[in-house]
Amino acid sequence: MKVYAKYVYTLAGDVFAPGFVEYDPTDGRILAAGMAQDVPEGELDGAIVPGFVNSHCHVELSYMKGLFRRGTGMAGFIDQINELRDVAPLQERLADIQTQMDGMWRSGVSAMADISNCDDSFAIKAASPLYTRTFLEVFGTEPQDCDAVMDGVRKLQRKAAECGLDAAPTPHSCYTMSPQLVEASSAAGLESGYLSFHSEETPEEEEMIGSGSGKLWDNRKAAGMSTPPVTGGTSLEYFVDRLAAVKPLPIKEHVLLVHEVCMTEAGTELVKKALPGAYVALCPRSNIYIHEALPPVLMLRRSGLPLTIGTDSLSSNDSLDMVSELYCLQENFPELSLEEMLTWACRNGAAFLGKEAVLGSIEPGKKPGLVLIDHLTADGRLSSSSASYRIV
Repeated sequence: MKVYAKYVYTLAGDVFAPGFVEYDPTDGRILAAGMAQDVPEGELDGAIVPGFVNSHCHVELSYMKGLFRRGTGMAGFIDQINELRDVAPLQERLADIQTQMDGMWRSGVSAMADISNCDDSFAIKAASPLYTRTFLEVFGTEPQDCDAVMDGVRKLQRKAAECGLDAAPTPHSCYTMSPQLVEASSAAGLESGYLSFHSEETPEEEEMIGSGSGKLWDNRKAAGMSTPPVTGGTSLEYFVDRLAAVKPLPIKEHVLLVHEVCMTEAGTELVKKALPGAYVALCPRSNIYIHEALPPVLMLRRSGLPLTIGTDSLSSNDSLDMVSELYCLQENFPELSLEEMLTWACRNGAAFLGKEAVLGSIEPGKKPGLVLIDHLTADGRLSSSSASYRIV
C-alpha cells in the first residue's frame, strides 16, 4: 500500500517533496519511499514522518490535568504534587491513563520513556501497541531509609516484569534523594543499561547544591528533610560524582538527562567525557509551565549532545502532544528546521531506547509507524494549527 504527501521526512538522509511511502498493510513494515511523480488527487497534504518517541512522560499523573498553578518554580510545584497526588480514586486515574495512552497512539507516538512511582499504569502500558520503557523513580532524602526504598522499588520492578514491561529503578533528582539513594538506584538502573534523571531543571536546584540557599533549600528544610551536600558546583557535577561512586567513568550506558534548563558549555563537555551514552530530553512546554524558562537549546545543539523530545506530565503541561512541543521550540528558536526537530523527536528517541533497528526513521524493513503532520505553512514549517495523526 502507498501513501503520499507534500513532504516525506525519512530521517535517513532523504526528504522527498512530494513523496510516497509504500508499506505492508499486514504489519506496517516499510517497503520503499521515494519521490512521487504523480500524486493521486485527494491524497494527503502535509508531511509524512516516522512515529514519534516521547522520551519523557509521567502518564500515571494524567488525572492531574488542570489542577496545578503555573509559574510556581520547583519548590511550589513540589508542594502541589504533595497536596494533589492520589486525590482522584483509582478508577478515575486508570481511565485518565487509558485516555492519554490511546491519544498518544492516535497522534503518532510509537514509543515512550515513562516514569512510574506506582503500578497504576502497568497493565494499560502492557496492553498498548505503543512500546514503553518504564523508569521506576525513587525518592528519599533520609540516608537511613535507603535500603527500605530500594526494597520497595524492587518489588515494583517485579510487578512490571509480570506485566511484560521493560522496567528498572532510576533516581529522580539531586534534591529529593540522599546521596546513598542516588547511588543505589543508579547502580540498579545501570544494570538494565538505562537511566533517567531530572537534571538541572531549575536555578533553585543549582542554588541548593552550589550554595545551600534558595527556595528549594528552604522548602526542604521547612519540611524537616535532609538536604544534599553543598558542593559549590553544579547539580550535574554532583550527579556524575554519584555515578562515579558506583561505576568507573566513563559510563557508556544510556543515560537520559531530562530538562537541562541550566546546562552550561562546561556541563556539556563533562557529559561528553563522563557519560558518552548520554542523551538530553527537552520538555519545553513543561519548563515554561513551571519555571517560565527554556533550556539553552542552541548551545546544546552546538555541543553535539543527542537531543530528544518529551512532554513531561499533565501536572506540568496542557497536553501530551509532541507536535506542540516542536512548535514551541520552533517559535522560540526559529533557526531550527522541521527535519532537525523531527530527528530529535523520532530517530534520537528511538536510539536512546535501543529501538533504532525498528523505530525512528522510514527505511525498508523498519516498522516505525507513519504519521501525518498537517497544516504546515507555505514554506513547510509548523503552524499553530499543525497536528499529527497516525496513518500506520
